[in-house]
Parts: sequence; structure tokens; C-alpha cells
Amino acid sequence: MSAITEPAVPAGTPEPSAPAPMSRREVLQALSGLFMGMFVAILAATVVSNALPTIIPDLGGSQSVYTWIVTAELLAMTATVPLWGKLADLVSQKLLIQLSFGLFVVGSVLAGAAQDTTTLIVARVLQGAGAGGLTALVQIVMAAMIPPRELGRYAGVFGAIFAVATVSGPLIGGVMVDTSWLGWRWCFFLGVPFTLLAMLLIQKTLHLPAVTRRRVHVDWLGALLLTAGVCTLLVWVTLAGNRYDWLSVETAVLVGASVVLLALALVVEARSPEPIIPLHLFGNRTVALAIVASALVGIAMFGGTVFLSQYFQVALGYSPTAAGLLSLPLVAGLLVSSTVAGALITKTGRWKRFLVAGGALMTLGFGLLATIDAATSTWLLGLYMLVLGAGVGMLMQNLVLAAQNDVPAAELGTTTSVVSFFRSLGGTIGVSVLGAVLAGRVAADLSVLGGTGEGGEAAVPDISVLPPEVVALVQHAYADATAELFLVATPLAALALVTVLFIREKALKTTSGAQRLAEEQAAAH
Repeated sequence: MSAITEPAVPAGTPEPSAPAPMSRREVLQALSGLFMGMFVAILAATVVSNALPTIIPDLGGSQSVYTWIVTAELLAMTATVPLWGKLADLVSQKLLIQLSFGLFVVGSVLAGAAQDTTTLIVARVLQGAGAGGLTALVQIVMAAMIPPRELGRYAGVFGAIFAVATVSGPLIGGVMVDTSWLGWRWCFFLGVPFTLLAMLLIQKTLHLPAVTRRRVHVDWLGALLLTAGVCTLLVWVTLAGNRYDWLSVETAVLVGASVVLLALALVVEARSPEPIIPLHLFGNRTVALAIVASALVGIAMFGGTVFLSQYFQVALGYSPTAAGLLSLPLVAGLLVSSTVAGALITKTGRWKRFLVAGGALMTLGFGLLATIDAATSTWLLGLYMLVLGAGVGMLMQNLVLAAQNDVPAAELGTTTSVVSFFRSLGGTIGVSVLGAVLAGRVAADLSVLGGTGEGGEAAVPDISVLPPEVVALVQHAYADATAELFLVATPLAALALVTVLFIREKALKTTSGAQRLAEEQAAAH
């Protein structure tokens, strides 16, 4: 593929010229490596969920580190997204992508070779930092190459890949553990060759136009305070209701520390010439509403998949592999709706109708899932998940598209990363809060059995070894608790619908981010 280079500028002419638009063939070639690497990176966040009961005993770990093997990756991914996005506005995006892949590969190799839980947790942090870069950078590079008017079809594919990777992770992890000649270490090793191949493809096919950048100034103090504040907040919501009560001394300490750190971060960001998260973005109506809606979509995306998998295994008695297969209607809804909506947006240029339809379907999906019990048929469950998946698929990437279309090209990276950051933050908080709702309801329903369902510390019961009369009680308890958490999530989904109703539809721009950036720089001269 021929490289896209900055057009020649006559001597004595300081203004940068707008680069020529990339052909569809060039765009598809460049996206092949990006999408492959992103799929593997997102998969890493969920692939261990079904493997953890095997990993922990094998490494001699205790129950206290069980949560951290998942949380460490999610914390690192969520907290580093804004920093990656800011750097993308200042330095080579291609270099940053390769650095993200490199961190992910190192973390994956260390995790697969880990001989103790400490090494595994450190490796998961490296994986998360790499995945955080990819989560933001892939969307930023897409916006740099493709005009918003054409971005819909590609954004739909991105959303589908993100959703499939998130939902299929537990299924792949279960298959790895259940296959005798593979084992849990391949949950980490499997992604390494695909990531290396993605790095080679990107090096060969991704040719972003050379643009004149401002002098690099990164607000490292703001980044440190922001990361520390967010991590403290996420540690609290992850462990509250599990390791300690929501109202406790630990809660007071962690919430207080988080508030102080984030307040200091706001002060530093307000005074910095290059803030990690420019505060004026929240004054942009479209961006602010997209951030709120994305946080609520994160609850649907992560909370729905995590607890549905547990419902299939405990309340309905399916194996981990079968539970993954039963989640396919959710994947199908996400895949079809995001792809079709993206294509229609590209064809018509209209996008708000899909946000509204997505919010309505997501609310309906949660409401339907709030009616499930231990006797709900699988085909009815499939229909409910299909509705939920269709709603999330229409919302997730199109919110990013709306925000990208409404900001200057020089702030595309920051804007994209902020929307992605709040989606991940909402997902993390949603999983923790909904998990606490489920644990509390199960503990109350099973209190008659003594220690069987005792609080958040108790392990999920293995119904295959329980007496029949106890199995029925456990299954009904988990089914009712799962329905209750979906009932709690329904008004949150309705709030997302109300939020997108207030977003103003603006015509999609017809020039790529790189072209707009060159035009903005020329105008500045």
C-alpha cells in the first residue's frame, strides 16, 4: 500500500497543507491490524473470569487475591485511557499504538509464565495499561483517517468487535480450562502471536499524514493525581460490599482520599496549558451528554454480561462453556445493530435516531430481564438478551461519533479518550454496585442455610455437589437476585435514553481528522 505522506509545501510557505483523503482500500488495510490487536486486548479483560477458580489454587493464592486478578487489569485500563488520549494529540499516534501493543505483550507473557499471584497481578497491570491505550487510540486513529460522514460503518464494526470480545471472553476462558492439553496459562499466551501479527500489520499498513504538532507538554502532575484519585475510587467500589461494608471506616478513608486527590487534580488541570482532561470539554453540550450516556451504557455492557453468565451457571445449572454459548443472542444483537446502524448513518448522515432507538431498546431489554426466574425458558432469555444487545450496539460507538464530530481536530484524541474513560468507569462502578445488590439479596434468601449464602465473602456455590432440596433454594435465590439487579439497572437505562434525547443532531463533517487538523493549523498561521 502506498504511504500517505504530507504534501510538499513550497519554500517559504509555513502553512501546512491538508493531506489527501485515504481510499477505502487503504483504510481497510490500516484497520485490519488495529482491529485484530484491539480484539485480543479487550478479550484479556474477561477471559480469566471462568479460569480463576483453577488459577488461584494452582498458584497457591488465597480468596483475598481472587478479585485483584480481575480488578488490577480493569483499574489500569480505566485509569490510563485519558493519558493515552492526551498523548495522541501531542505525539505520533502510530508510535503510541505500538507502545500499547508492546506493554500488552509483555504483560501477557509474564501472566502466562507467572509462578505466584503477585507476579500475575503485576502482569495484569501491564496488560491493562496496554489495553487502555488501544481502547482510546484505535478510535482516535479512525477519526484521524476517516471523515465523520464515513465513520459510521467503521465505528459500527469497532463496536461489534468490542462487544464480541467482551462477551466471548468467559466462553473462551472456559474452553481453555476444560481442554486438558491447553490449561489456564493459554488464556494469556493465546493473544501474544495475534498481537505480534497486529504490530507487523500496523507497521506496514498504517500511514498517518505527517502534521505539525505543538511543542509537547504533558501535565504529569495532573495525570498522577487523576490516576491516583480514579484508582482509589475504583478500589473502593470494587471491594465495598465484599471485603467491607459500604458504610465503614474503610469507605470513609478511601472515598475521602479519592475526593481530595480528584479535587487537587481539578486545580492542577485548570491551571495547566496542556491538561490531561481539558475542563472546557464539559462545557460542550454534546460531549457532556455523551459522557453521561456512555457511563450508563458501560453499566449495561459490563454488568449485563457478568451477571448473566453467573445466572446461567448457578440458577440454571449450565456449564461455563454452555453459559458462554447461551450469551450468543446478546452478541448477535450487539453485532447486527452496531453494524447496521453504522452503515445507515454513513448512507443517510443521520445519527440521533439511532441513539434514541438504542436507549429505548436498552431500557426495554433491562426491563424484560428483570422478569426472569429459575424457570425462564432459554428461548425467552435469548429474546430478552437480543433486545438488550441491540440497544447497547446502537448506543456505544455512536456516542463517540457524536462527540468527535463536535470538537476541533486538535482535541479529537482527548475527547475520544474521555468518553471511553467514563464508559469504563461506569462499567466498573456498575459491576460493583450491582454485584453488591446481588450478594445482599442472595445472602438474605439463603440465610436459612447457615453459611451457604453468607454475604459477599462466600464463594459461588457448586450446585453439582449440593443436595437436591438445597439446589432448588440456591437456584431460586440467584435467579431472584439477578432479576432484582436488572430491575435496579432499568431506571439507569431510562436515564441514558433521556440523556440522548437532549443531544442536538449536527451534520457529520466530510473531512477526516487529519485534514481538519491541517486546515486548523493553516488558519492559525
